[in-house]
Amino acid sequence: MQQGEQRPEPMRRPGDVIPSPTPHARTYRVRGITVVELSGEIDLGSAPQVDPHLTAAVRWPTPALVVLDLNQLEFIDCYGLSLLVRARRRLVDRGGWLLMACDHPPTRKLLAMTGLDGLFRPMRSLDDALRDNA
Repeated sequence: MQQGEQRPEPMRRPGDVIPSPTPHARTYRVRGITVVELSGEIDLGSAPQVDPHLTAAVRWPTPALVVLDLNQLEFIDCYGLSLLVRARRRLVDRGGWLLMACDHPPTRKLLAMTGLDGLFRPMRSLDDALRDNA
């Protein structure tokens, strides 16, 4: 390998890139769909526990479908929303797509107030997202 050349990223098995669950994020697969379940409070303080899960979901073989499950959220602020927007952009840039499951009224209200409900188009339940897109 010559100077300045980058090594190709090694092929990884799914279990090699899924981070361990944290109090704020858990990643798993259902029928070939990656689900990132977020819980508790998503903000600057919890970002180090959430971002590795979003990054791993984006790196799955594409085109990939990722569902963000926000039904266990208690709170998300603008920093947390920026993590979700950034993950969506990276996934779309790689040819994938992202769906959202969210039935939490305060979170749905924040998505509507910021205009992100049109970008994410949240479904009421994870089952709806998985059923309609399996």
